[in-house]
Amino acid sequence: MNRQELIAQIKAKKSLLCVGLDTDINKIPTHLLDCADPVFEFNKEIIDATHPFTVAYKPNTAFYESRGLEGWQSLERSIEYLNSEYPEVFTIADAKRGDIGNTSKMYAEAFLNQLDFDSVTVAPYMGEDSVKPFLEIQDKWTILLGLTSNKGAFDFQFIKDEKGKMLHQEVLDVACTWGNDENLMFVTGATKADQLQNIRKHAPSHFLLVPGVGAQGGSLEEVMKNGMIEDFGLLINSSRGIIYAGQGDNFAEVAGNKAQELQAQMADLMY
Repeated sequence: MNRQELIAQIKAKKSLLCVGLDTDINKIPTHLLDCADPVFEFNKEIIDATHPFTVAYKPNTAFYESRGLEGWQSLERSIEYLNSEYPEVFTIADAKRGDIGNTSKMYAEAFLNQLDFDSVTVAPYMGEDSVKPFLEIQDKWTILLGLTSNKGAFDFQFIKDEKGKMLHQEVLDVACTWGNDENLMFVTGATKADQLQNIRKHAPSHFLLVPGVGAQGGSLEEVMKNGMIEDFGLLINSSRGIIYAGQGDNFAEVAGNKAQELQAQMADLMY
């Protein structure tokens, strides 16, 4: 999916919503456990209920990899279902990979070609040669960790050099020379919404993937006020706040209602 196609979806649905499929088999409704693949069945029902209000889906691969072969098969089925039934949505493998060049090449092959995600999240710590293999795949996106929402972000990402420039700002500046706003996005946590105006000084036209709205306490209004640009430039993720909003037989309906609520709030703030 290219940038214009993504923007067209945002305009059509009046939404910036990304639903995080962080599916924990221990948290899904118990009636699904009798299914052949409970995790896929959960994902399928969540996707069907939320897609009218959603422009992107983001499975966190750790929730699938932790279950071995069964988990990987659930991930494969989920992305195949998205690509076949709802090809207009943007898909993100939240894998946070990044290693020496030949290893990154294999990660890029796995997620962007074999699984056929539109994008994958990547850690920038090992530098350019660990990121380039992802950027080299045509018509795919690399989503680089920029400023994360976790408590530990303060351990390294806010370290200042002798001129007062913070480490995450240096990451943004250097990374923008590796790719462009047609193949490179940045992760910026919603719990750091006050930093988004500064982020925009370093990545003025790139899309930002913003997790942390909802269950983690991030403010949707603050994120959009500080981070939105002329062609929107935001994908705002909600995971637990949507997918676990209901636990009964009507869990998917409840999730759909929650997604619709967020989409309506976004539409009000977009225009």
